[in-house]
Amino acid sequence: MRKSRLVIGNTLVLSLLLSACSGSLPASEQPSSKEQAKNTSNEVVNLQFMGWEASPLETDSVKKGIENFMKKNPNIKVEYTPVPGGTQYVSKLLTMLAGNAAPDVFFLGAREYRSFQERNVLLDLTPQFKLEYKLDEFIPSSAQIMEIKGGIYGVSSCTVSPVLYYNKDVFDKAGLPYPPVDPAKAWTWQQFVDVAKKLTIMDGGKVTQYGAYGFEDFGVVIPEMSSNGGKLFANDGNTMAINTSENKTAFQAILDMRKNDGVAPEAKLLENIGMKPAQMLQSGKIGMLVTGSWALQEIATMKFPVGVAALPQFKKAVTIGQAHVHSAWKNTKHPKEAWKLISYLSSEEYQTDLISSGLWMPNRKSLYTQEGIKKWFNTKVHPEGFIELVPYIRDAEADPRTLISNIKVNAIITEEMDKFWYASQAADVTLKNIESRGNKELATK
Repeated sequence: MRKSRLVIGNTLVLSLLLSACSGSLPASEQPSSKEQAKNTSNEVVNLQFMGWEASPLETDSVKKGIENFMKKNPNIKVEYTPVPGGTQYVSKLLTMLAGNAAPDVFFLGAREYRSFQERNVLLDLTPQFKLEYKLDEFIPSSAQIMEIKGGIYGVSSCTVSPVLYYNKDVFDKAGLPYPPVDPAKAWTWQQFVDVAKKLTIMDGGKVTQYGAYGFEDFGVVIPEMSSNGGKLFANDGNTMAINTSENKTAFQAILDMRKNDGVAPEAKLLENIGMKPAQMLQSGKIGMLVTGSWALQEIATMKFPVGVAALPQFKKAVTIGQAHVHSAWKNTKHPKEAWKLISYLSSEEYQTDLISSGLWMPNRKSLYTQEGIKKWFNTKVHPEGFIELVPYIRDAEADPRTLISNIKVNAIITEEMDKFWYASQAADVTLKNIESRGNKELATK
């Protein structure tokens, strides 16, 4: 899953599509009581379920969960359609909604969730949710993301957070201590950079091994900003608060790691050498990799000695949490069956297998207790010391980008950050542009 981390594409196209989906559905289009009664009979109901293809491993895991659901609910047949992630998925879903042909249930990126809800295309799940769950059963970041003005329009199945992975062989060869997994002992930023320098190897003027990779993803920039006392948005959530000295320090430190210290490659390096980040870590081309916790599912299959640790800190150890939600189309003809599927996709039963595989982390407080951890902890997947990282993920701050409904702000951030990373735009200018452009967009609501 990632994604829960979808890239916002052509914002003009998306906004037009979203506008086409807006407005309440007339009562004449709502499922009649006769139809709903029919759906509760023994007649087989067909549900269309759409998600994104983040990786073949993830898709296989989701399909196994669906098979289990159908065994338990023989009167419900679920047809799952995985779609390539990124812009393709968002565009396809919006087009289907605009054409009144959306799937009954679908993955919805956490950063798109509020925008979709605001356009009145999601089934209100609040009554069913309150009958089965209490919001405080969920970890804080998941609860904060799901709830919109007291209502629930999408239910999460998990959480994911950026963490630091490292290749133990690379560290052993260099004779260096491993990064601390305990957030209370997390390396300072300077300690981290010093180690990255020692792990960077040159051969004839060419770097053959980099110390670290992955910090230029904005999902990683955010926790480093927060670690230094910075914020993306003001407390009211309606204005930006990014243009501060705390955030400038974090921005500049990450850029300096590549441009001045030479311990990290450009993100475009992957395109040039045709390798995934996990493969770079496995092969020793990088010593440390920061990426989402979901990467453990793939890394665990690669059979090399991997370690996991808390992110480096400026003033305090911070990570952020987010994940996709499962929502239902407001115009589904099978609201009861759609809820049954959504509820199952958030159940401990469904989560446990996928957490055990290394793909996700739990969204329920009960799965972070000593007894709860036993249900999913897998010594073949979770690295030594992983247990110490569990509270770090449980208590993660909600990704602030998931708490606004105007998705154009995320596109603005991407545009300005690209100029900062690759076009030598100064940190001061970047922060100022993001704040001024973002506030102008937020004010248009």
